[in-house]
Amino acid sequence: MYSPTPDDWHEVNRARWDERVPIHAASDFYDLDTFRAGKDALRDFELAEVGDVTGRSLLHLQCHIGLDTLSWARHGASHVVGLDFSEPAVETARSLAADLGLAQDRAAFVAADVYDAAEAVPDSAYDIVYTGCGALNWLPDIERWAETAASLVAPGGFLYVAEFHPLTDSLDDETGSRIVNDYFVRDPWVDTSPGTYAELDAATVHNRSVEWVHPVGEVVTALARAGLRIEFLHEHDASLYPRYGALQRHEDGYYRFPADRPRIPMMYSVKATRPAT
Repeated sequence: MYSPTPDDWHEVNRARWDERVPIHAASDFYDLDTFRAGKDALRDFELAEVGDVTGRSLLHLQCHIGLDTLSWARHGASHVVGLDFSEPAVETARSLAADLGLAQDRAAFVAADVYDAAEAVPDSAYDIVYTGCGALNWLPDIERWAETAASLVAPGGFLYVAEFHPLTDSLDDETGSRIVNDYFVRDPWVDTSPGTYAELDAATVHNRSVEWVHPVGEVVTALARAGLRIEFLHEHDASLYPRYGALQRHEDGYYRFPADRPRIPMMYSVKATRPAT
């Protein structure tokens, strides 16, 4: 339900994520053994839109257990840094990096709040600042996030964001065809559902979560105000998971509406650059 922001939102969310790290690490959803063996965690559209990362430094904000971060290193990034507010997540990411033979000069992980990233990460700026799906909804202040992320983009570098489209939160879960929630809602969604997306039936204790909806226009405007130049905003007609009961899984692994259903955007991606001079 939507409600005013609780004072303990940060502690609540961190406790939830801390508890779920070992569940995720052991889950088939993340399948760490296959990842260690070489499976790429990145989506095809991300690889195409980010382009060649060979020899470039990359900062991944809100990296969770680091699979995407380490995948960028596998694709040739010279130095990747992952940041997450969950200590257990960061420890898991560090362990994975060690398993892959990536020393700290190739892959480093930092435990800190994303709003404190500028003070917490080892370098003052990065060629690429990246954030993946399911990150922005945990943040109450999108302008502060944009200012922080933009400050870490090196001259000539760029910020790349891949996210779930906020429109998906306005539609009913069963069919995705009826508007049931306000797209422009300011109050957060406070939930108490047990389990986790990686294992729906997992036994969990810390089940409260606090999440915000950030309309796409606000995200793009915040990045522009932070001094970045918007290169593109792409909307994608697919989801990474069956957000609605009506979605069907395709051979490429994405979930889409049946062919006889009108399409809506379920993910979006933004690239925003900092001028070289």
